[in-house]
Amino acid sequence: MITTDFVPGSPCWLDLGAPDVPAAAAFYGAVLGWDYESMGEGGDMEGGMFRRDGKIVAGLGKLTEEGARPAWMIYYCVADADATTEAVRSAGGTVRVAPMDLDEWGRMAQYSDPLGGQFAVWQPGTNKGVELVDQPGSLSWTELYTSDAGAAKEFYGGVFGWQFSDMELPGGGGTYALITPAGQPEERMHGGLMELPKESLALADGRPYWHPVFAVADCDAAVAKVTENGGSVQMGPEDAEGVGRLAVCLDPANADFVVLTPTNPS
Repeated sequence: MITTDFVPGSPCWLDLGAPDVPAAAAFYGAVLGWDYESMGEGGDMEGGMFRRDGKIVAGLGKLTEEGARPAWMIYYCVADADATTEAVRSAGGTVRVAPMDLDEWGRMAQYSDPLGGQFAVWQPGTNKGVELVDQPGSLSWTELYTSDAGAAKEFYGGVFGWQFSDMELPGGGGTYALITPAGQPEERMHGGLMELPKESLALADGRPYWHPVFAVADCDAAVAKVTENGGSVQMGPEDAEGVGRLAVCLDPANADFVVLTPTNPS
């Protein structure tokens, strides 16, 4: 489970790069019950915060990078963004945005893994990260689709010290690797990675990609909201034994995310 006492290597923030900020705010408001709080309108700096029950659950910004696809960016907590940057370089990754201070809130950096999967880190200052997780309408899991699970484990294990445990998916669906932060017990597990053929990664032109899993009270109702509001469904809704009922969705700009009603909701 994800908690808000963020330990090194655990997900602590996420934001969406969207071509149309008001449209994205309206879509996720309808699907996940989020309220949008604008921090600026118009121009490249357009964006703001999503809240659920008054608590910050994610950020939203204007997609400005040339050639970039609309997507969620997941940030992992680190004690030292500069040291992490060196670890990324040493492990064969690429620095997309060098470590930079965001006022007194914290220090961030963005990277690509050796196969092109994009992720980010957050060194907390006064802002530790999102304020609500593992509840309906908030982040409950993070997931990497990659064409080389072994290479991904080597890279992310080297950068974050993550612990991996493999499980076989039912029906010959392959192997799923569960991720736990370094030195933490299994109940702090926060994500997983799955190997898929490159042709199944067409959303990112064959490159790996991370996406968030949002807890919802009713998966089928959430999927209905997705389609009613211009999104689409890649897979599901379907039941996953021991996990819950889930669906892989795309928002109207084709940013991917998962909605999950857990088997044993917290």
